[in-house]
Amino acid sequence: MSKVVTAARDQLIAVINAAKSGLKEFKVEVPADRANGDFSANAAMVNAKVFQTNPRALAEEIVSNVNLEGTYFSKVEVAGPGFINFFLSDDYYADILLDIDECGDNYGRSNYGQGKKVLVEFVSANPTGPMHMGNARGGALGDCLAAVLDYAGYNVEREFYINDAGNQIDKFALSLDVRYQQHFGVDIELPEDSYHGDDIRILAEEFAGINGDSYLEKDEAERRKALVDFALPKNIANMKAAMEKYRINYDTWFHESVLHNGGEVKDTIDELTKRGYTYEKDGALWYKNIEVQTKILKDQGKSDADIEKLDLKDDVLIRANGNPTYFAADIAYHRNKIKRGFETNIDVWGADHHGHVARMKGALEALGLGADKLDVVLMQLVKLMDNGEVVKMSKRTGKAITLTDLLDEIPIDAVRFIFNIREAGSQMEFDLGLAVQQDSQNPVYYCQYAHARICSILRKLEEENIAVGPARKAQLEKLVLPEERELIRHLSSLEDEIVAAAKAYDPARITRYLLELATLFHKFYNACRVNVEDEDLRAARIHLCLSTKLVLKNTLTMLKVSVPDKM
Repeated sequence: MSKVVTAARDQLIAVINAAKSGLKEFKVEVPADRANGDFSANAAMVNAKVFQTNPRALAEEIVSNVNLEGTYFSKVEVAGPGFINFFLSDDYYADILLDIDECGDNYGRSNYGQGKKVLVEFVSANPTGPMHMGNARGGALGDCLAAVLDYAGYNVEREFYINDAGNQIDKFALSLDVRYQQHFGVDIELPEDSYHGDDIRILAEEFAGINGDSYLEKDEAERRKALVDFALPKNIANMKAAMEKYRINYDTWFHESVLHNGGEVKDTIDELTKRGYTYEKDGALWYKNIEVQTKILKDQGKSDADIEKLDLKDDVLIRANGNPTYFAADIAYHRNKIKRGFETNIDVWGADHHGHVARMKGALEALGLGADKLDVVLMQLVKLMDNGEVVKMSKRTGKAITLTDLLDEIPIDAVRFIFNIREAGSQMEFDLGLAVQQDSQNPVYYCQYAHARICSILRKLEEENIAVGPARKAQLEKLVLPEERELIRHLSSLEDEIVAAAKAYDPARITRYLLELATLFHKFYNACRVNVEDEDLRAARIHLCLSTKLVLKNTLTMLKVSVPDKM
């Protein structure tokens, strides 16, 4: 939190402890209703038994001995059964604005995370086809979560995991091969469980355009390898281009094939075997998921009956044909992340991966790495809407809407903001019509307009040769109206909101903060004229506009949403 907010909290705790010695630890919170004070302490509630009295009596005793001199508080009172409520002074509000001016672009940042290494892995779409709407939401959530963690003081990296090995690549090769042969009139059908999208046909035709029918005479393995070597880099390049257009820049694009080729998958399986967590059956190597999960659940206090209801199953690590499963590679990948020194690994997955979370955490526990090294954010599906109707097809192409289609048709500011407006665990509707509206109904427009409105106010003042700059503390203490105080209090809470968002892995808190900030500024603008006759009050309101403009810019920039000066 800002140094002023920190100082106020510290002062409050100090004056309570000075008023009554022997108090055990208590909480300081911001009441939901500011009529009950700006800060509230439950010191009397949690210490009544210690002093063998009722909370109300203890609270009144504490308040009678409180000395507010030299603090940011002007008044203290007892409320309800024994809450101690404190009210802030003019001094506090002035210092908040001076603090914002001093911190500048760093306002909102903190050292809460103490530089701990965190890896956020998100999107990680299958490279065998175009990215879809779920990837659009995952991209906005993952990228904004990484930004929030960065602002909260963590050492954050972003990663995209490319599944360029295993069954899906074999299926990709088969699908390309069939389309290639069909291009030259070979009578062959595409299997039902293959990839049937037009993108496969287009890639096969491009390959044919370069190589002709020369690969028809090659053996199947050589032909399929050539097709994958041609098509897969194109798909990956398209994914990278789409992510860049979406304003997402990954620190690492990690290839699954590296784990196989470098022996990490084998080494991970060997380690599980060494620890007694594998067995052979039907020619395959299995992982003892039931044993691992049962131990974890019993340690959590679950009964045998509760565990039995879960219908746990063991998992294959190496198939009878000798090929490792995707699960085996995924365990190796998460082990690799931890070996790279990341203390926390956050994965953003679709809600359909819910059952995979416990298995992966259990595997890390079985490897002796600790399940607490992995946190998973599960993301619900998106329903695309237009004028109240569900949209499944692109008007432009007549096909299923892809991430690229969306970014071509909708402003990227709107896509990033709207996909980040609700917590990951809630289902959401993305309204195409709303996303392109240029009015206050569009949430991103509403926030950007607040910034543009402030810029307009400042330009008009400068045109009238009125100085636009920081005010003095004595001038800032003239900001006493409810609309001014409410806006300043919200500005002061930015760092708290960022830390709370980081703790909860919920970057949607920041979009909600922005919407509230825009609302409070518009409310202030409608109630408080900036260019008033009183020069000191005018200077103070100009400073408040500048502070609000800075916080809007910092927060929109954090979300990688543009910050317009005019609209």
